[in-house]
Amino acid sequence: MFTKLLKPLLMLLVMAPGLALASDPGTVAAQSGNEAEVVWQAIQQGAEGRTVSEVEYHAQLINPQDERLLPLRSDVLAPGMALALFGMIAAFAAFIAVNGISKLHGGFSGKMVYRWSKADVAIHWLGAIPCLLLILTGLTLLAGRLIIEPYLGQQAFATMAAVAKPVHDYMAIPFLIGWVLMTVKWAKNQIPAKYDLAWFMVVGGYINFGPFKGKHPDAGFANAGEKVWFWTFAFCGAIIAATGVILLFPEYVEPSRSLSLLALIIHAAAAIIVTAFSIVHIFMATVMSEGGMECMVSGYCDENWAKQHHNVWYDEIKANGTLKYKE
Repeated sequence: MFTKLLKPLLMLLVMAPGLALASDPGTVAAQSGNEAEVVWQAIQQGAEGRTVSEVEYHAQLINPQDERLLPLRSDVLAPGMALALFGMIAAFAAFIAVNGISKLHGGFSGKMVYRWSKADVAIHWLGAIPCLLLILTGLTLLAGRLIIEPYLGQQAFATMAAVAKPVHDYMAIPFLIGWVLMTVKWAKNQIPAKYDLAWFMVVGGYINFGPFKGKHPDAGFANAGEKVWFWTFAFCGAIIAATGVILLFPEYVEPSRSLSLLALIIHAAAAIIVTAFSIVHIFMATVMSEGGMECMVSGYCDENWAKQHHNVWYDEIKANGTLKYKE
């Protein structure tokens, strides 16, 4: 009998070190011969404990909502994250195979126009590299059991998860810095304009067949698609940052168990949105738009690229005398 009683107590000590259960026996269901079940029932019914911790929610052993919300993470968010990454990659690969890329109709001019400062390029990569690492490590942590463990095995997944966790935690800091700098510094060029609607009507001129072929809609420094991406990144980035602080620094935030679980769910949902948009952004910049990648490598773009994809901006800098070529 002593051994049977000791097992649930040890389980409780492992779950909450230093915590001693203090419950009202009258609220616990009658013993069914399984002491561990009795302990679990007591906790579910709100039994509190005693601990040396001084945080506000130290007496609450578990969140009774866990059993209803955790399936949302495994059954909805995990496959959603995998679909946002691999589904979007597959969709774009199929689109390019059918449509092809958006080539410069006049070819490369050989004259490079100043577009981004060195600081802007640095800020972009400060946010972009951690963002990619966060997506990959977040995918491992959120959906690893769905897309990694069945194919590579439990041991391989465990190893990958053990590496992904610290990388995910540490990359959160430069991502946060990059997000703040990009949001503050670039917002002025992301204000919607009347001609943005026309850009969407012809899908930015990226379609190479039918009535859309050869269309070159007006666009300022940022086209309509880039503006949608920017504000999505700004908004979802704020959600990811706020929930990430709760998850990463609980000792300072002191969240309730309900808030911690809610932060985890919202964090994953916002990350899915950013992942899907990131894939679109990467494909548009590196594959779909001939000459587009150069902008975030050197800060300069080909003059014909500027005229074709950002004609309103090009006309403005030419008219006001700020057009500058690479020497």
